[in-house]
Amino acid sequence: MTRLRVGFVGLGSQGGPMARRIVEDGFPTTLWARRRESLQPFADTGAAVAADRRALGVASEVLCLCVVGDSDVDEVLRGDHGALAGMADGGIVVIHSTVHPATCRRLQDDFPRLRIVDAPVSGGGRLAAARALLVMVGGDHAAVDRCRPVLETFANPLVHLGGLGAGQVAKLLNNALFSAHLGLAASVFTVADELGVDKEALTEVLAKGSGRSYGAEVVGGSGHSLSVMAQLAGSLLAKDVDILADLVGRESAEVVRVATHTIGAMNLGTR
Repeated sequence: MTRLRVGFVGLGSQGGPMARRIVEDGFPTTLWARRRESLQPFADTGAAVAADRRALGVASEVLCLCVVGDSDVDEVLRGDHGALAGMADGGIVVIHSTVHPATCRRLQDDFPRLRIVDAPVSGGGRLAAARALLVMVGGDHAAVDRCRPVLETFANPLVHLGGLGAGQVAKLLNNALFSAHLGLAASVFTVADELGVDKEALTEVLAKGSGRSYGAEVVGGSGHSLSVMAQLAGSLLAKDVDILADLVGRESAEVVRVATHTIGAMNLGTR
């Protein structure tokens, strides 16, 4: 059986391991990167390298993007020299970036000859390499089913949440809840300090008790403050909370209010 030709853009700490899983699973894969050094880890593989974005589109039946934000998605895909200008009719574009659902829907409206699938991820490069990455998918069933073999090279579980944009909404809700948990956990450790409770021991309790959460594990493991998380992923969480606030209103959902407060406590600010 002929395997789908796959293109991949965004070879960072998250996208790099995803792309490598696709290559190692035997899909004919073409890469493109704005920074040529991002391609170096693939020198020992059979992956091809596109000369430019349009050439990447020509080479791809399924084109995966794992870039940072909305403007990066548009920069790679749109324009006379963009990847979509080179893609054949019926091609599938899979957006792994966490972006506004409207960005995905506008692409579908503007390029009806193609199929857009949103598939943001959670779990990091280590889980992608282990074929255990959570992938949240939105899009029509036919398009999702066609590209599923590509996504399952790194995804487990792969959860199809509904129509185009549903995967983005799920990721935004997940990250808002995580942000809220971070803030609540930091508050708990502050109270524990005021009441004379050993915070290292409390970290163990919160890992085993009914109040356990990944946010508490992160705060407990980073010196009981938000500063480490702010450095590692604060700007990305702020971006995602802002997008969700744009969708539902910053004061209309408790999770958004608490997440916004947490982002403020990280000294990152919000819109």
